[in-house]
Amino acid sequence: MTCDRLVCANCAAPVNEGRCPVCRASRERLQQQEGVLGALTPAALLVLLVALVAVAVLARSFAG
Repeated sequence: MTCDRLVCANCAAPVNEGRCPVCRASRERLQQQEGVLGALTPAALLVLLVALVAVAVLARSFAG
């Protein structure tokens, strides 16, 4: 989840702007939870999956 569309219940501003301490804390927590794959878009994950399948098919054709 990203904080692009989240609205702070404390100040009613977008969380990604970090206007109040609650926004800044929520933004920091979300950024820590994202990890490596959290920054990837669904399209990028789909491209990685297609590439993995292509490598698997190539490896199987060379092995047989």
